[in-house]
Amino acid sequence: MEPGRKRELMKQAMDIRITGLKMVQKAHSGHIGGAFSMSEIMAVLYFDKMNIRPEEPDWEDRDRFVLSKGHCTVALYPTLALRGYFDTSLLDTFRRIDGHLSGHAEMRYVPGVDMSTGSLGQGFSTAVGMAAGAKLGGKDLTVYAVMGDGEIQEGQIWEASMYAGAHGLDNLIAFVDSNKVQLDGTVKEVLDTGDLKAKFESFGFFVQSIDGHDVEAIADAIDRAKAEKGKPAMIIANTVKGKGVSFMEGKSAWHGKTPDEAQFEEAFAQLYKRAAELEG
Repeated sequence: MEPGRKRELMKQAMDIRITGLKMVQKAHSGHIGGAFSMSEIMAVLYFDKMNIRPEEPDWEDRDRFVLSKGHCTVALYPTLALRGYFDTSLLDTFRRIDGHLSGHAEMRYVPGVDMSTGSLGQGFSTAVGMAAGAKLGGKDLTVYAVMGDGEIQEGQIWEASMYAGAHGLDNLIAFVDSNKVQLDGTVKEVLDTGDLKAKFESFGFFVQSIDGHDVEAIADAIDRAKAEKGKPAMIIANTVKGKGVSFMEGKSAWHGKTPDEAQFEEAFAQLYKRAAELEG
């Protein structure tokens, strides 16, 4: 990846964080921690890798994206707005009763959302179904999904994984946003999921483990996944919950907590400083 392009994608990830934090400040609600840990993944997918048409969100041959950890719309909605699916002014309606940008991913009224999600585990099953359907329909498209590492404690994830591996769904590329922290504490404390690489390999996946904040590593992993035929792909993205804001990083308290005004001010200062460094 060219250095200039890498910098652009890093800056895009910061823009997703800044835009998402503005959205939370306006709504006084939203899940920041897990959204900030996946911002680089969203930047690479929507601004570099996915075959999409924002001006035609229902284009039949588009790549699909399923946010299985559906509460992290603080990353999804800003990404869609910045990519041009709808005007950024609509983000001011986040979690308002008279709007459609609900706290969990909403497909009925939000352009660019391919599946309503939020009941953990179900989104990945849907992504597997989309990939199977594309195969049956002869469609040359890729289905992407992002799961949380707390979410994969759900048994439904492993049923879907068994199906994907058994049917060789090589048009499925999934990510585990492995930030090691969930609502009630660390993943290891709540329910240790063990060796994820070995687990998904045993279900027939082509598995890679990467730095989930390195946009070049993300892009390269997607390319390698596409080149691997006959197997679904799982990318374990090692990330930091609340990435970009020092007092949020790695802390379960920031799974869904809303900052106070002083904390918002400090968080914006840190994010804008990093964005300025990338621009410079």
